[in-house]
Amino acid sequence: MITKPKGCYDVTGQDAQIYKKIEQVVHAYMNVYNYKYVRTPLFENAELFKRGVGESSDIVQKETYDFIDRSGRTMTLRPEGTAGIVRNYIEDKLYGGLISPVKEYYFGTMYRYERPGLGRNREFTQFGVETLGSDDPLIDAEVISLSVNILKELGLDVNVKINNLGSKDDRDNYKTALVEYLKPHLSELCEDCQKRILINPLRILDCKIDGDKDILKSAPNILDYQSEESKSRFKKVLEYLDYLDINYEIDSSLVRGLDYYDYMVYELSYNDSLALGGGGRYNHLVKELDGPQTPCVGFACGVERIINLLKEDYNETNTIDVYVMAVNEEEKLKANILLQDLRLNGITSETNFLDRGLKSQFKDADRHGAKHLVILNSDDLAKGLINVKDNLTKEEVKVPEDEIIDYILGVL
Repeated sequence: MITKPKGCYDVTGQDAQIYKKIEQVVHAYMNVYNYKYVRTPLFENAELFKRGVGESSDIVQKETYDFIDRSGRTMTLRPEGTAGIVRNYIEDKLYGGLISPVKEYYFGTMYRYERPGLGRNREFTQFGVETLGSDDPLIDAEVISLSVNILKELGLDVNVKINNLGSKDDRDNYKTALVEYLKPHLSELCEDCQKRILINPLRILDCKIDGDKDILKSAPNILDYQSEESKSRFKKVLEYLDYLDINYEIDSSLVRGLDYYDYMVYELSYNDSLALGGGGRYNHLVKELDGPQTPCVGFACGVERIINLLKEDYNETNTIDVYVMAVNEEEKLKANILLQDLRLNGITSETNFLDRGLKSQFKDADRHGAKHLVILNSDDLAKGLINVKDNLTKEEVKVPEDEIIDYILGVL
């Protein structure tokens, strides 16, 4: 038997229903916030992610799915959504348009080769936004509030953990102080952190292994190494969040796992333990990928983790509006026409496709959760009538055939 690859999964049953609900909520909120949908390729030139996500990031060093195509080019299945959108922004010269900032969103599949676990897969789905072209702290607050409001609409109250990484100069100053502090304690850090201290020391701060050690708890605070401009900017973001009644806490150890962030970064925390998503500002990524200097901010959320939380209390049942019952050929011809009319009027409808008798069709209608039954029979059809039964009250009425659609719409 052929089985699905490790770390992949089928979206079926209850999970599929929740997945559809998440999609609907995301698309609806993106529309009212005026974000435009964009879809980028599932695989890109590997150089995009090395330069975009960062060669020192865990994603590029350990987790990307890389392959050589038949022309000898190195390709990578996309591990995140931002780099592809920035590539498209540069390639299609969207920075030259009349509307600025460019506000885009995505909902799609990503791939990372990592150890599978609950809510963590090698094939996974993310939704997120990218706002390209504005340096205003107001748009930072909009991005954060949008992500919070989507999760609230789905029934998930989250806390925002937020930090300020400052400008490039601020971070360089802080990295120098952090490395000097950590050097005497290098042997006490995990193997990964011993490598990070040379290439990306900030990532040590949110290490899952060393994060709770006293060494890191006593490390220099990144907020103490920032310019007045950086502090003022961060203060303004927090002020906007206060006005929006967004709950947040400042976490100076939060750095996120991608190299391109600067200034504000944040994480969406559920029950103070599970990260459902996050994002931040990245003002230099467009230029690093050969585009013009462009300030940007965005976020991404993981769909699988949201599904796992929602299905604990999910009790939605599958129902249909109408089940059309027919036995002989004359009745089936009428059912064929009636089903199309019902469906084109937005009425969810089903019928018998297994040539079953009426008794079996009644049971099938119940399995589908049918609200109403349309019971066709030749005698009624000869009189221009159609029998309709309320499957809850069991009340039956005969409706003129040319009024059947209006009647069904009325009772629904």
